[in-house]
Amino acid sequence: MTLKNFLFTSESVTEGHPDKVCDQISDAILDEFLTKDSKSRVAAETTVTTGMALVCGEITSNCYVDIPTVVRNTIKSIGYNGEEGGGFDYKTCAVLTSIDEQSTDIAGGVNKALETRNDNADVSKDETLDIGAGDQGIMFGYACNETPELMPLPIALAHKLAYRLAEVRKQRRVNYLRPDGKSQVTVEYVDGKPKRIDTIVISTQHDPIVNGVEDNQKIQEIIRKDMIELVIKPVFEGYEVKPDETTKYLINPSGRFVIGGPQGDAGLTGRKIIVDTYGGYSRHGGGAFSGKDPTKVDRSAAYAARWVAKNIVKAGLAEKCEIELAYAIGQAQPVSVLVDTFDTGKISDQELSKIVSETFDLRPAAIIKQFDLRNLPSKNGGKFYQKLAAYGHVGREDFFVPWEQTEMAETLAKKANI
Repeated sequence: MTLKNFLFTSESVTEGHPDKVCDQISDAILDEFLTKDSKSRVAAETTVTTGMALVCGEITSNCYVDIPTVVRNTIKSIGYNGEEGGGFDYKTCAVLTSIDEQSTDIAGGVNKALETRNDNADVSKDETLDIGAGDQGIMFGYACNETPELMPLPIALAHKLAYRLAEVRKQRRVNYLRPDGKSQVTVEYVDGKPKRIDTIVISTQHDPIVNGVEDNQKIQEIIRKDMIELVIKPVFEGYEVKPDETTKYLINPSGRFVIGGPQGDAGLTGRKIIVDTYGGYSRHGGGAFSGKDPTKVDRSAAYAARWVAKNIVKAGLAEKCEIELAYAIGQAQPVSVLVDTFDTGKISDQELSKIVSETFDLRPAAIIKQFDLRNLPSKNGGKFYQKLAAYGHVGREDFFVPWEQTEMAETLAKKANI
């Protein structure tokens, strides 16, 4: 039996969160390599802690990238510039690198897919089969009709709150905010639909002295008022479901949040995979996105699954839809494709699965070609994947993201006779 009445919570974090610092550094490195050599193979992992950033991984490319400079520029753009940034400083932090080339065993499976290794096979003439999946694994994509961007409401709101919090800091609407921050939204569902906002949590790093005030209780009162007026209220202006008189506001519930970012906690690439996707509302295959070039299906196939699910919902074929894809390393074709509309589909999931298989080419090279994944950084001034590394890889409307387009909706509707 499907649960109809419940509370659901999702969280997001600002770009100053230590894990997100790492994601952005890894994706900034990817952007730089793909801009200079679009066929670069990149698997860049980053960790940060007090006074240090370490980049390690496997990279094969025909170009040179000054990784320490990329790291420092990324940290600077986030806002960590010494005392004003809360102690972590792009100028003085140590930057360590440990980079190897991609394993030849992995490269062999990616360079030529399993299906094309028999020279007598007809499929060897199909160039889109030339690339095998860069790893085995499962990926999920999801969409629902709760918001205009077809995302679950809790994560959509959490992202917008975190984004707005960073905006208020960067625009100096107040002068005491520091880069680290978190948001969390609890939505009450009635009969399976978002009905009201139960709880909003904002935790924001701040200066030890706020507006000339040193008393911690008074600081909390100032921050609470500013967060409600400058962050929360503007975000909800565009939503039908809004906070009401019973909504709970938890602003910096721990009390004081001066020490934050890499000085407060170590960060690591790939530790915010639920923030990056659907806020826990949909299943997740476990693979992170940041720092990985498009041959890694953890990234490219997850984007494709979102594209398929979003077009299905946009076409009116279901109120919610989840797509699972599975791949074997070195093989181009998915080993399985599952469509689940949670009993909201206008046709059966079996019929919809057949339409998906006929309509979408989900081989890695076809996905890369469909979204032009290798050339997106050079087409966006050298920064594309870094932008995705904070505030979600799906559901984005603040810049053009190819897998968020719904150009296939009409085709799907026609095939389903809807």
